[in-house]
Amino acid sequence: MTIEISRIDPFDPVDVDAWWDAYAAAERADRGADAVVWSLAESRSELQQESAVIDRRAYLLRDGDEVVGSASLALPLKDNTHIAHLAISVPPRHRRRGIGSATLAFLEGEAVASGRTTAHGSTSWPYEHGSEGAGSPGREFARAHGYALALGDVQSRLDLPVDPALLDRVETDIAGSTDGYELRSWVGRIPDDVVERWTILDATLETEAPTGELDIEPQKPDVDSIRESEELIDRQRRLSFGTIALAPDGDAAAYSQLVVSADDGNAYQWGTLVRTADRGHRLGIAVKVANLRMLHREAPRTTAVYTYNAESNAHMLAVNALLGFRPSERLGELQKRLT
Repeated sequence: MTIEISRIDPFDPVDVDAWWDAYAAAERADRGADAVVWSLAESRSELQQESAVIDRRAYLLRDGDEVVGSASLALPLKDNTHIAHLAISVPPRHRRRGIGSATLAFLEGEAVASGRTTAHGSTSWPYEHGSEGAGSPGREFARAHGYALALGDVQSRLDLPVDPALLDRVETDIAGSTDGYELRSWVGRIPDDVVERWTILDATLETEAPTGELDIEPQKPDVDSIRESEELIDRQRRLSFGTIALAPDGDAAAYSQLVVSADDGNAYQWGTLVRTADRGHRLGIAVKVANLRMLHREAPRTTAVYTYNAESNAHMLAVNALLGFRPSERLGELQKRLT
C-alpha cells in the first residue's frame, strides 16, 4: 500500500470537507460521539486566514482514490520557532495499515526541513482512564513513536447557567481581597487603552502556567498577534468576553477570556492568569466570575463552558470546582526531540 500525502488548498471546499470529516470521525471515535471538536466552518476559516503568526498546512491522506485520513502542521513564526505542532487523524476503519506512521514520518521530515528541533502534539482520552491514558489509541500511537507525555491536562465542563446566588456568594467572599484593584470587562475586541497591558500579561501565559516538560520559551508581547487572533474570532463568528484586573499602579494584574462558538453553542475558556506579584488577592476567581456574569447576560443560550488546566495546577482546579466545573476528559501534551 502506498499512501499519498497531499497538501490541500484551503479554498477548495471538497478537499477541506474531506479533511475535516476525517478529523471529526477520528476524534469522535476515540473520545465519544459528543466530543467537542472545531466545527467545519471554524476550521475552514482558520485554514484560510493569512497569518503572520503561524504557518498552517493541512494535508489529505489517500490510498488510491479513497481518503483515509488527514493531517496538519503548524509552524510558529514569531515565538518558539524551534517547535512544530503536528496532528494526524485516521478514522478507525483505516487504522493498523501504517497510515499514521507514514504520515508522522512525513510531518517530522517537513518540520526538520523548516528548521524545527522539537515536535509537539496532543491527544485526548476519557477522564476515568487515568492521567497516563494507557490503552487510548492516540496515547499508545505516540508512545510507540517516541513521544513523551510532557504535560497532562484536565478538561472540565461547567453546565450553564450558573446559579446567580453562587456567583453572589463568591463575590461577597472575595470582596475584601480584591480591594484596590479595578476590574474592566467587555465583549468583543480588547479596548485600545488596555490591549498593550493585556498583551504583556498574555505573553507570559505559556511559561507562568504549569508547563511540565514542554520545551517552550517566553513569548514577546505583540499587539499585532492579539489583533490577528481577534480577526480570526470574528471570521469564525465566535464571540469573545474579556476581563482585566488593573493593579493600583495601572498595570495588568490578572486577566481572563471566554470565547463562545456560534456553531456548537459552547463557551471555551482561553487564557486566565494572575501576575505573580498579585497572587493571593483572589483575582483569578474575580475575573472568571465577571466573565460568567457577562456570558449569562450577553449569550444566555450558551449551554456549557469547557476549560483545560494542567493536572498539577491544583489552585486553578480548585477555583474551577468552586464555580461548579467538573472533570470531563483528559488531554496529553506530547513532545519529541527531532534533532
